[in-house]
Amino acid sequence: MFETLSHLTLQQYWWFLISLLGGLLVFLMFVQGGQTLFFTLSKTRDERTMLINALGRKWEFTFTTLVTFGGAFFASFPLFYSTSFGGAYWVWMIILFAFVVQAVSYEFRSRPNNLLGGRTYEVFLFINGLIGTLFIGTAVATFFTGSPFIVTDMNHSKWQAATHGLELALNVHNLTLGLTVFFLARTLGLLYFINSIDSHELIDRCRRHLWYNAVPFVVLFLTFVTWLMLREGFAVHPTTKEVTMEAFKYFNNLLAMPVVLVVFLGGVLAVLYGIGTGLLSRKTSGIWYAGVGTVLTVVALFLIAGLNHTSFYPSTVDLQSSLTIENASSSHFTLTAMSYVSLFIPVVLGYIWITWRSINRNKIDSKEIHSDDVHVY
Repeated sequence: MFETLSHLTLQQYWWFLISLLGGLLVFLMFVQGGQTLFFTLSKTRDERTMLINALGRKWEFTFTTLVTFGGAFFASFPLFYSTSFGGAYWVWMIILFAFVVQAVSYEFRSRPNNLLGGRTYEVFLFINGLIGTLFIGTAVATFFTGSPFIVTDMNHSKWQAATHGLELALNVHNLTLGLTVFFLARTLGLLYFINSIDSHELIDRCRRHLWYNAVPFVVLFLTFVTWLMLREGFAVHPTTKEVTMEAFKYFNNLLAMPVVLVVFLGGVLAVLYGIGTGLLSRKTSGIWYAGVGTVLTVVALFLIAGLNHTSFYPSTVDLQSSLTIENASSSHFTLTAMSYVSLFIPVVLGYIWITWRSINRNKIDSKEIHSDDVHVY
């Protein structure tokens, strides 16, 4: 089946899968957003434990999706992986460190007589939430702003900045998307707490703080999207493969791919509806609308970054070194073999959904965290 498809079709198929994994990752980063709110929302240790347990049930989903996202990128577009991870390694090492301390913190926070004390691990979780969202958002923004690298004829990449990725955080547009992801994650985290915790006091605080995080998110998101639609983009000539700058490239991509435009607008509206549900009603389902909307919006942004003859990882020092889904991908044989493996994705998603529903069957309350039958993080 897949072996009859052209190389370009397989490349487009895998770019869509990468986009889907990216959307799921950003949604699941409500865990990171929630971790930055422990000290803000809780007034007692029991309340903080309830918040931590609510996210402790889900943190592995985010971690696993991040690893899967990176692995899929490595297998399908290895030149991007070697260029970005090999060149901007300080950014990726910081992200990796942040997720390692997260895993350690959930494992050891509640253990009696632990070496560092529970408070230290709670600070580690805050650090993971802050760094994880900011730096991943900053890294993704380089799909539109570019990075300082050169790729030789032998596909050997050379990073042209001595700070190896840290300079990317100084770009105002990169930082805008990083902050957008940060406040989105906090907004989703608040909506998740509203949905999963049985405590009137905590829920009231979550709804109040939803204003403080949703408003900055909307402002930052609109700022980033407006800039993106108005800026020049990195266009690839369909025949010569020459990379040039094109006015309004990403806006043109939306118009050229109406399905993607519908997905983008539908995703944005779903996120706003989910936020409105949390702010203006007593319903607890806002996380699902906002979550689905987040996935759709991120998928659309990834698609306009890589499809319609667009460089998804442009070079700011040598345009012709820019990476596209065609020059950065694996061979036809590799993509074909992996495509058969990808048929198991619906099974994995089904397992995650069943597990999620099973874990969240009962809302967390103060009684549960003192029960001997429940694991407390």
